[in-house]
Amino acid sequence: MKLKTIINKLEELSPPSYAEEWDNVGLLLGDENQDIHHIMISLDASDYVIEQAVEQNVDLLLTHHPMIFQPLKQINNQSMIGRRIWKLATHEIHYYAMHTNFDIKGGMADLAAQRLGMLETLPLDITVAEGDVSLGIGKIGILPNPMDVEEVAHLVKEKFGLKNVTVYGATNRKVQRVAISPGSGKSEIGNAIQKGAEVLITGDIGHHEGIDAVDMGLSIIDATHYGLEHIFVSFMEDYLKGCLEGEDMIITSLDTGSPVTVIC
Repeated sequence: MKLKTIINKLEELSPPSYAEEWDNVGLLLGDENQDIHHIMISLDASDYVIEQAVEQNVDLLLTHHPMIFQPLKQINNQSMIGRRIWKLATHEIHYYAMHTNFDIKGGMADLAAQRLGMLETLPLDITVAEGDVSLGIGKIGILPNPMDVEEVAHLVKEKFGLKNVTVYGATNRKVQRVAISPGSGKSEIGNAIQKGAEVLITGDIGHHEGIDAVDMGLSIIDATHYGLEHIFVSFMEDYLKGCLEGEDMIITSLDTGSPVTVIC
């Protein structure tokens, strides 16, 4: 199957036009007219993931986080990104990324909210308005029943398959109105407070953001950047298998696990 046919399926789900201006999504390396027989899906294009793609004779690597963000003046083995690009190119592995376009439409926040059973959900941070339909980063809604923050933390661990989460604020506080923003959500603290959230579930929260949010009445559950976003991998595997059913295509996923280890 031609790569451009696969790209059409990806962009039906999450058009690149929905991505944030600062983002870099789409076909970042390759030729859309080439034939693809083996797709690998992962969260990041790390050295290990690329090594596995080479070993398994992958033709297309699909990740959530773009490997290329900044303009490059050189592509060689003298830099980490240059080394990775060179390795993909020399093994004729095409590379496609779905980042904030998947967050906004497709989509990451919907999947995360569904896992927690959130009801009456709306976008946390509206980035696109299409008539009566608003889309954006994250979701805000309510849990089916009030819960202690500690109970919500255990729910997040269970539904996302995590060993640990970090809580800012009192763990015995009763909450029901919840915001969730997979990935790095410190920039969504203000939106969560403005929209009446009692707890924000996200990742990459620093000390100062955490204690300031608590002082403004918002509890935070930090499930790490990986913790809420690794759901991209299994979802996209199922999506592509459904779209390409009956085709001569191998579709595999590689969830490398959390890069964070908590020593108790």
